[in-house]
Amino acid sequence: MYDFIIVGAGSAGCVLANRLSANPAHRVCLIEAGGSDRNYLVRRTNPLNMLLLMNSKRFNWGYRCEPETRTGNRRFFWPRGKVLGGCSSVNAMIYARGHQWDFDHWAELGNDGWSYDEVLPWFKKSQRWARGSNQYHSNQGSMDVVDSNFHFPTSEAFVRACGEAGFPLNDDFNGAEQEGCGFFQVTQTPFGHRANSAYAFLDDVLDRPNLTLLTNVQVTKVLFAGKQAIGVEISRDGKKGQREQLHANKEVILSAGVINTPQLLKLSGVGPAAELAQHNIAQVQELPGVGENLQDHPDVIVRYLSKDGGSLTTSLSLETLKFFTKVLFAKDFIYTPTDSGGFIKSSPDQPIPDLQLQFASVRMQPHGEGLFTSMKSGYVLHVCHLRPQSRGSVKLANSDPFAAPKIEANYFAKEQELNALVKGVRICREILNQPAMARFNGGEERPGVDLQSDEQLKEWIKQNVETVYHTAGSCKMGNDAMAVVNADLEVHGLTGLRVIDASVMPTITGSNIHAPTVMIAEKGADKILQRWR
Repeated sequence: MYDFIIVGAGSAGCVLANRLSANPAHRVCLIEAGGSDRNYLVRRTNPLNMLLLMNSKRFNWGYRCEPETRTGNRRFFWPRGKVLGGCSSVNAMIYARGHQWDFDHWAELGNDGWSYDEVLPWFKKSQRWARGSNQYHSNQGSMDVVDSNFHFPTSEAFVRACGEAGFPLNDDFNGAEQEGCGFFQVTQTPFGHRANSAYAFLDDVLDRPNLTLLTNVQVTKVLFAGKQAIGVEISRDGKKGQREQLHANKEVILSAGVINTPQLLKLSGVGPAAELAQHNIAQVQELPGVGENLQDHPDVIVRYLSKDGGSLTTSLSLETLKFFTKVLFAKDFIYTPTDSGGFIKSSPDQPIPDLQLQFASVRMQPHGEGLFTSMKSGYVLHVCHLRPQSRGSVKLANSDPFAAPKIEANYFAKEQELNALVKGVRICREILNQPAMARFNGGEERPGVDLQSDEQLKEWIKQNVETVYHTAGSCKMGNDAMAVVNADLEVHGLTGLRVIDASVMPTITGSNIHAPTVMIAEKGADKILQRWR
């Protein structure tokens, strides 16, 4: 018997386990479907490791979306971390909180306590910022946030080119102003290891006698007594394993992520009646919004050849040799492939940045496919749309908890997303053709100089759009008919059950997702502790 059962040891779950178990009177059980993150691929940071993690069946759920009619009937690859630390164990480690407007907007939607000024202390609580403390940052937390100390010449030139193109330069996207271009902060230690949520929040507390960690254990449903969540059903050996029950005196907390959390709610009888009936699942609570409101940042890659090296390649270039010497021998090597970029407006009439740029000094394909098959040197500039109005969904494929759900990304249901990305591609071209890049500019590979009209670019974008793995919103916070949780992250109509992960975002943040997810967990943990103090 436990007081709290946390389902999912990802970006949020590790934070919750740390904070709730700090009180020795609370018996806490943290359950993770994947295994340990104490592995060289996870903990040591280099591009090859990240590509292997991206496509690993051991560390990744490896989801595929349903065919998308507006994007060539492709099934988009949506990797999700299946390991301690969750997606923070397989991501590119960029620390970006989002724009202040994001959180003020949540509050305007009726979510009291979630304005920027109100969530800032929770961002700061978790952070150990290498530059010290100020109004926006803290160096007292558990999660290392540092500046990269290695940049390829092409990446440094890119930042200069942004300035030449008229975009402001910014050395802190998480400070007073998000807008501008520069180098990203990353969740790495000063000695160059990935500072995922497991490392930051879990490693140092695993010896607490009141904290139980179960790995390679999958939760198959939440257990209810009437409208009260009383525990979970688990399997320790996959589909063939015998089902067991674990009980919680106080609360069950779902932190299984944007895909698995709504799937688990529906398997447990929480969701829309028609869908549950289709799979012969007895309904516990009618909540039509479970699995709806799914959001992502659609992304395209503009790619150039490099005529003067300056980037990572499979050939034995000077820059590549410098890089791998750092990888193998430097104890303080800090790097992420998308080390530079920015947050910009697609047009001057935009009130806040609606595009994110991420530059990589390597001639890469989406998801790293084919990265190490070419000897050519090059670089890419990602551009993703930060303010999508399209909404997707997560639905059950069947009643089998071990079957992947049906994911509908629903990209470009709204034309404005396509229009924004067309502008984004033109901006990428403008930046990459500035004088600062002239030394390296070996010509545009994709989309290619032959594609110039809006219609040509729209068609190319539809056929080549991908994701940068920023997903949110499938169990949104709010008070309307489609809301799943309230401002205290409690599931509507039920007691003893909360959702605390990126799925509760009513609207997706204009940034990478890890940092705001950790903030949500810090704030959610405080709400739980206030309830049970």
